[in-house]
Amino acid sequence: MNATSTGALLLCRADPETVRPLAHLLREQMLLTRAGGEWSVLVPEGKPWRGTGPGGGDPEPVDRVLGGWATALAVGSTWPVLALWWDGDRAGYTLAAGFRRTVGYIWLADGTPVGEDEAMRTFAARLGLDPVLDLQALEELTRPDPEADAEARLRGLLAVLTRTGLTLPPGLGPGESADRLRSVAGAQRGAERIEWAGWRDAVRVELDAVEAGSLGPWVRGPRARAIATAQLAAGLPLLLWGVHRRSGGWAAAGAVLLAQGALGLAYHRAREAAERS
Repeated sequence: MNATSTGALLLCRADPETVRPLAHLLREQMLLTRAGGEWSVLVPEGKPWRGTGPGGGDPEPVDRVLGGWATALAVGSTWPVLALWWDGDRAGYTLAAGFRRTVGYIWLADGTPVGEDEAMRTFAARLGLDPVLDLQALEELTRPDPEADAEARLRGLLAVLTRTGLTLPPGLGPGESADRLRSVAGAQRGAERIEWAGWRDAVRVELDAVEAGSLGPWVRGPRARAIATAQLAAGLPLLLWGVHRRSGGWAAAGAVLLAQGALGLAYHRAREAAERS
C-alpha cells in the first residue's frame, strides 16, 4: 500500500433497509449496498480524514474517523459494526457493538502486528465466530509473517468473516483507494446514496424503522424511557468531549446518542398525546 491508497469501509451486520435510518444520522454522504445475506457496507463518498475536524485544526487519522462512525452506528442499533481502514503506514479494524467498549487491531504497512492478541478473541466472541477454527485463523494474523503485508492481513480477516455470510463485491476491499471504492460501490445493483436531508426527514425515517422493526414493543413504557434517558445522559458529555478534542467521529457518536434519546422520549410523549386526543 502507498500514501495514495487510503480507504475505509463500514461493514454492518444487517440488511440495507435496517442500516439506512441510522446511516442518515451520521450526516455524511455515503453509498450503501448489500454485502451478502446478512451484511451491508457503507462507503464514504468524501474523505473527511483529509479535511479538518470541528473548529479547525489538523486532519484526523482515518482510523479515528472510522472508529467514531462505527461507534455512532452501533450505539443506536442491535447489530455490530466493523470499520476497516488503511493508509500508507498502517491498516486495521475497529469493531463496535452497542455500548460495549470498542475492540480493534492494527498492522503496519509491511504486515507487522502491533495489536493485542486479546482483541482477536474478543472480536471472535462478539461476532459469534467458531471459538476453535475461526479463532485459530484470526490468531494467525497476529503472528509475524514476512510475506503478508497489511492488505493481506485484512483480506485474511475478511476471509474468516465469509463464514458469517459476508461477501464483498470484487474491487471493494483492502488496498483500494477511496475513489476506487466509491466507484465500485456506486456500480452495484441496488446501491443507494445516503445524504443528510435535515432533522425532519431523519425523525421520519427513524420512526418508520422503529415501528417496522423487532424493537417496536420497546419504544414505549418505563423501559423505553429509561433507555432514552441513558442515551441523553451519555450523549451530551460524549458530544462535548468530541468537540473539545476536535474529533468529528466522537462528536458524531455523541450527536447520534442525543438524537436517539430525544427521539425516544419525543415518540413516547407524542403517542400518549395522540391517545388522549
